[in-house]
Amino acid sequence: MTPVGGAELASPTSPQNGGGNGSADPMAKFYEEVTSVQDGIAQFSSNVSRIAELHSRTLNSTDEGASRQNEAVLDDLVGQTRQLSNQLKERIQTLSSYPVTRAQDQTIRKNQTGVLRQKFVEVLQNYQQVERDYRAKYRQRVERQFKIVKPDATPEEIAAVVDDTNGAGAQIFTQALSSSTRYGESRMAYREVQDRHNDILRIERTLEELAQLFNDMSVLVAQQDEAIDQIGVSAANVKADMEKGLQQTEIAVKHARSARRKRWICFGLFITIIALLALILGLYFGLRNNGGGNK
Repeated sequence: MTPVGGAELASPTSPQNGGGNGSADPMAKFYEEVTSVQDGIAQFSSNVSRIAELHSRTLNSTDEGASRQNEAVLDDLVGQTRQLSNQLKERIQTLSSYPVTRAQDQTIRKNQTGVLRQKFVEVLQNYQQVERDYRAKYRQRVERQFKIVKPDATPEEIAAVVDDTNGAGAQIFTQALSSSTRYGESRMAYREVQDRHNDILRIERTLEELAQLFNDMSVLVAQQDEAIDQIGVSAANVKADMEKGLQQTEIAVKHARSARRKRWICFGLFITIIALLALILGLYFGLRNNGGGNK
C-alpha cells in the first residue's frame, strides 16, 4: 500500500521470513508497521505545514493567476492529506487488534498503539488549529473586500456576505455593486469574495472531517479499553475459578484421607475382634480338653 505524499507503507499482513532462519520474532511485522505508521504521521505533519504555507500565499497574493495556481495545489494537497489521515486511522486501528499470544507482547501492543494514537491526535489538533486560524483570516478578508464595495455596511450585512447563507450574501453584494461608484474595483472585490468564500467552505469541510476523525479515535480508545477490561475480568474469573478449584481439591484430599483413616481403623478393629475370638475359643477348647482328660 502506497500512501499519498509518502514512501511505501508495509502492510501488517505482508509475508515475513525473518531473514530466512524460520525463527523470526512474532512481533517483527508489528514493529515494521509501527515504524511505517510513524513515517506516515510525519508525512501528515509535513502536509499540514505545506497547507498552512499555501493558505498564506493565497491570502497575500495580488496576482490572480498565481492565486488560482495556489488554490489548485492547495485543493490537491488537502485531498491527499484527507486520504492519508483515513489510512493512518485504519492502520492504527488494525495495529490495536494485532494478534499476539504472549503477555509481554500484549503490553507492547498496548503501549505502542497508545503512542501512535497520541501522536496522530496531536497532528490532527495542529491541522485543526491551522484551518481555524485561516478560516478567521479568510473571513476577515471577505469583510474588508465587502467594505470596499459598501463602506457603510451594517454588521448584519457583513455577516450575511461572509456566511452567504442560502445565497443571501451574493444578493447583498450585487445590490451594493449597483450603487457603488468604484465599479471596477468593486467587481474585483466581488470576485475575490467569491473565491474566499469557496476557501471558507473547503475549510469548513476539513474541520468537519477532523471532528469525525477525533470521534473515531475516541471510539477506538474506548473499544480498546473495554477489551482490556474484558481481559482483566476474564483473568480475574480464571484466578477465582482456580482458587475455587484448589479449595475443592483440598476438601477432596481431606475427605480421602479421612476415609482411608476410617478404613484402617475398621480394619484394625476387625483384626482385634478376630484375635480376641481366637483367644477366647482357644482358651475354651483348651480348658475343655483338660477337663475331659481328668475324668
